[in-house]
Amino acid sequence: MVITLTNELASGGRDDIHPNAGIWIESRRNTQLMASLDSVSIAILLGSVLVMAGILSSLLALRFGAPLLLVFLFVGILAGDSGPGGLRFDDVETTYLVGSVALALILFDGGLKTRFQSIRAVLAPSAALATIGVLLTALITAPVAKYALGVGWAEALLVGAVVASTDAAAVFLLVHSQGLRLRPRVGATLEVESGTNDPFAIFLTLMLVEFLSIGQSSWAHVGLQFVREATLGVIFGFAGGWLVVFALNRVALPQGLHAPFVTTAALVIFGAAEISQASGFLAVYLAGMVIGNRPTRAHNSVVAFLDAATWLAQIVMFVLLGLLVSPERTLGTVLPAVAVALVLMLVARPIAVFLCLAPFRFNWRERTFIAWVGLRGAVAIFLASIPMLVGLPNAQLYFDVAFVVVLISLLLQGWTLASAARWLHVALPRADRGPRRVELDLPGQLEQQLVGYPVRANSLFLKRGLIPSWSKPTLVIRDERILSPVEAEPVVKGDYLYLLAPPEKAEALDRFFVDMPVVPAPDPHLLGDFMMPGDVTLKDVADIYGVTIASSDAHLTLADYFDIHLDHAPRVGATLPLDSIVLVARSIGGNRVNVVGLRLPEDEEPPAPPLTRTAAAKRRLSRIGTRLLGS
Repeated sequence: MVITLTNELASGGRDDIHPNAGIWIESRRNTQLMASLDSVSIAILLGSVLVMAGILSSLLALRFGAPLLLVFLFVGILAGDSGPGGLRFDDVETTYLVGSVALALILFDGGLKTRFQSIRAVLAPSAALATIGVLLTALITAPVAKYALGVGWAEALLVGAVVASTDAAAVFLLVHSQGLRLRPRVGATLEVESGTNDPFAIFLTLMLVEFLSIGQSSWAHVGLQFVREATLGVIFGFAGGWLVVFALNRVALPQGLHAPFVTTAALVIFGAAEISQASGFLAVYLAGMVIGNRPTRAHNSVVAFLDAATWLAQIVMFVLLGLLVSPERTLGTVLPAVAVALVLMLVARPIAVFLCLAPFRFNWRERTFIAWVGLRGAVAIFLASIPMLVGLPNAQLYFDVAFVVVLISLLLQGWTLASAARWLHVALPRADRGPRRVELDLPGQLEQQLVGYPVRANSLFLKRGLIPSWSKPTLVIRDERILSPVEAEPVVKGDYLYLLAPPEKAEALDRFFVDMPVVPAPDPHLLGDFMMPGDVTLKDVADIYGVTIASSDAHLTLADYFDIHLDHAPRVGATLPLDSIVLVARSIGGNRVNVVGLRLPEDEEPPAPPLTRTAAAKRRLSRIGTRLLGS
């Protein structure tokens, strides 16, 4: 019937058409359909092979210390039409779509891992860097771009905006891959700045693209639009985050669907915000912060899933950049682009950082490091695709400049990141590799989870028998047998111990199950009438100062007492009450307290000075943020 109908349609009622013409036409259509299906399959195969090549090449990069993102970039270049792969890819719309999804997931993952307690002290400097710093960087870069590239002021400012923001995932991917531990304040500042400067850079780029496309715009219009997008982005972020938390804890999802649900919800928040003319990137970052700071089901599986998604997003973004790049075309603008990159890294970024951090208590080493690690990555790729998408004149020029800037940033800043951190003394001593922690959610409640560790021979738990007061040993696995803590007594090397602990404190258990470093002897100059070494027992303290202690605690040292009762690793200044006196950690060695100060009841502290209006406002804002995030 189909062949007959096709035959009639093909002949148009004419009798002079060959009777097999309909069969030939139908066969041709089937051949074309199969060819299109084959092209889709080939695209899937080649895309998968490229991503797999990027993943496997990371092993080689780690061996030689090369920045991983640089490897992904060269995989794309080699696969492109200018490399041996010979693939021709010029689909800007696909690049923009993939970039939007990838950047949204990267920002959401960054927000999910951000703890409000750790960033509270750096909100102001981070906000200054994310807004004023981006604007200053773009303004300082613009004159160089104008005269080096021979473009107008608006185009030059667009070049500055495209490359002005730092890339959060690029910074922390390289920091973690090189095994660095940054000072908490430096790390938190970079984390918040990198997560919050993207929305402002995107807004600035879109405003300039609109100005170049339409040709008119006023400062009042730009300011109102920025306020509107930021305000709506905050509303969408907090509201969306609370809704996701509510759904996670109230809806009984099948096992394994929590992580895909949260990931999809992040994209829903992003899309809804963008459709409503809000900042979707700000919204998705804040939504991640809300979810990450509230107790939810399957939190660990969600974080692990998004870690993998973020890696994949970075690989795909850099492979796409490599595919879009034409080395032959880029050679014509390489010298002006290098000039833009060097001014950006050596002049614009440092000036912006030093000016923005001037009101805050950062020393010159910390400011220099923050200025140097402003790596450019996936965000510059995404922003450079916007002028190409709308068809602006010189759009390809912006993309080529962004490519050169990203390449030089990864080569210079990425390769010297670890050296700069150590030379400027902002890297903490490298800790031993953490224990293999297993975390299991317990259905029906959110306050406790099961945390498991292998017991090491030189661990604090095995050597001293210490465990925090807020955790409870539940079971022991030995020789493939499951035992209760009583049956397994004493726990020995090679056992697997599982404890009940609050999810937010699970990471603090790590230090009890790693090999204990050598604790250095305390500096004798720190000891005095009210200072004691950390190895003094509570019984000795009770005998000297007449305080009352539990008989079961008499054998504990002061260092043990801090380990058991603190919710986190000990820090200088940490305090704990002991009957009528207060113990103060005065010195830390080997991750344990080795000098303890005693604050006696008669030690009256001077009254705190009255708060200034600025300090009072900061305290109120901090309390509001704490309530919103539920921390």
